[in-house]
Amino acid sequence: MRTQPVRAILLFFCVPMFVCAPLWGQWFGYPTPGMPRTPDGKPDLKAPAPKNADGHPDLSGVWSPDTRPLQVIAPDAAIPFQPWAKKLTDERANGARGLDDPAAHCIPTMPKLVVLPYPYKFVQVPGMMLMLYEGFTTYRQVFTDGRALPKDPNPSWLGYSVGHWDGDTFVVDTIGINEHSWLDNAGRPHSDAMHLTERYHRRDFGHLDMQLTVDDPKTYTKPWSVAENAVMLPDTDLLEYACSEDNKDLPHLVGTSK
Repeated sequence: MRTQPVRAILLFFCVPMFVCAPLWGQWFGYPTPGMPRTPDGKPDLKAPAPKNADGHPDLSGVWSPDTRPLQVIAPDAAIPFQPWAKKLTDERANGARGLDDPAAHCIPTMPKLVVLPYPYKFVQVPGMMLMLYEGFTTYRQVFTDGRALPKDPNPSWLGYSVGHWDGDTFVVDTIGINEHSWLDNAGRPHSDAMHLTERYHRRDFGHLDMQLTVDDPKTYTKPWSVAENAVMLPDTDLLEYACSEDNKDLPHLVGTSK
């Protein structure tokens, strides 16, 4: 069976003090439809990126997130904190505020692309990009039917997302995320005024370049961005993840909720 290595990466995350076991893919060995292959039958991840009939790249597939450590992807020194946000991040950094983290309570929080230590899947259909996350077995709907973002959104855990194409790059704008979630496993905060912009570029069949920009003037002095990458996981699919079923990690978290 295929072992999915544990990943420590930016945004939406294994909770501090959680123990993350290796992940095992389902449907292992079932050939991915349309997968280009080398003469010996192995997936050719460097083949050209597939395109749909409309000429835009097809992002569909199961992807493995960035494996670099958080402090390499987004070091504290590169984050333009407001003073209160830096103080709160420092308080959360050692896990002492772990019970405050919504993920500790199995709440699926925020757009989790480029941020989970678990695989995720794009399903590209007319009018929508569906994003499925192995972590918390949840999903996002990114509407591509031309609708605008709401002017007065009711804050929610995942917010409201719309997408469009900028050449061969898929751009997602998200607003309306409530202020209770954490940006990452370092405990970086945000407000309900945050505007997230995600950019996805499939440079070849098996590699996805991504950029996430956080624009939240209540929490940071200016917008800031991180660049990440993902690699396709061929011939497998997502694992069912049920955090809320008899979660035994919560009593082991230190500190008290404030």
